[in-house]
Amino acid sequence: MPAQIVTFGCRLNTYESSAMQELGNLPDNIIIVNTCAVTGEAERQCRQAIRKLKRENPDAFVVVTGCAAQVHPELYAQMPEVSRVLGNREKFKVENFAPEQPDILVSDIDSPVDFDLPEPVFFNERCRAFIQIQQGCNNHCTFCIVPQARGKSSYLPAEKILRHAEKLIEQGYPEIVLTGVDITDYPNFAKLVESLTQIDGLKRVRLGSLDPACIHDDLIALFKRSYILQPHVHLSAQSGDNMILKRMARRHTREDILELCQKLRAVRPDIVFGADFITGFPTETDQMFSNTLDLVKEAGITHLHVFPYSIRPGTPAAKMPQIPAPVRKERAKILRTLGENLLFDYMQGKIGQTAVVLYEADGKGLCEHYLPVFVGNGFTPGDFVSVRLAGIENGIFKGSVL
Repeated sequence: MPAQIVTFGCRLNTYESSAMQELGNLPDNIIIVNTCAVTGEAERQCRQAIRKLKRENPDAFVVVTGCAAQVHPELYAQMPEVSRVLGNREKFKVENFAPEQPDILVSDIDSPVDFDLPEPVFFNERCRAFIQIQQGCNNHCTFCIVPQARGKSSYLPAEKILRHAEKLIEQGYPEIVLTGVDITDYPNFAKLVESLTQIDGLKRVRLGSLDPACIHDDLIALFKRSYILQPHVHLSAQSGDNMILKRMARRHTREDILELCQKLRAVRPDIVFGADFITGFPTETDQMFSNTLDLVKEAGITHLHVFPYSIRPGTPAAKMPQIPAPVRKERAKILRTLGENLLFDYMQGKIGQTAVVLYEADGKGLCEHYLPVFVGNGFTPGDFVSVRLAGIENGIFKGSVL
């Protein structure tokens, strides 16, 4: 059996799994599970998958890596299905996958080290490629375990990022997504993005999740100047209530989000917004949750990622007065339903308009606004297809090819 990589979590993990794939010379009969630790549920799903993979492949050498492995190495090493646990730094050295290495190889994530990674060009035949430009986080939000898993913020030099992008374009990727733990922390971020948009052959640039406190006027102006930069912005909002945001140790207010959305719409009227939200954060009252619902409606946020608050041991929020789990989940359900309704209304308003779809597979692709469109067969992955949006079926646009 050739080496197999199973990925959980964010775009950053997608990128890093591709980087491991590009290492080459991985032992046969090995299964690598690249884990996520952002919530307790994410870790539960990782453990469940590990057990299932071992049942289905009893002779496999199972390696667990990623954020959950970095934070809880002993927990995963104790699982009978697991042969090796590697930290987030150790997973990029092919020799660490060799059977003769120790069962646990996890270094201190905060020890000084130059940030560098392989430059993957393999993305499971997707038409968009990711570039990790930054690693770690310095902000220490009270709910977040990521600094324990990723360490302090560090940056890939701009010249390496641009060279990597040129390499990906040569490989045929027309769209590049910048990713990292906190990409707006990158020094001169807008300048980096502008340099990227000026590379010959690149058709689309998308940005990963953005901290609302760090989107400055230079980046906003770039959305006006460059239509290579796609009209879809995803914000790490987390709440629409100022007291909860303060207790989360976020650096923005609800007013900041509203002003930011207004500024971006002023320079790019067709822009759409997504956002991450946590429901049932400690001390959140019904009124505080209502403030989040109001923010979503007032800001016109249509692409919602909603998570009920998950206690992460070792974080300040874990010591705060907790909201009962059923309440957290019910609020998440209410917020998701609101998001689904707003997205449906937005999509209904797009019917009859034109869009350009980056074709991927199975007759579908994504348009500029990061929405799925069915265009039919007869296209090659990577093709751009101009369509008129004719209807909606099961949350997917039906596109009439122009």
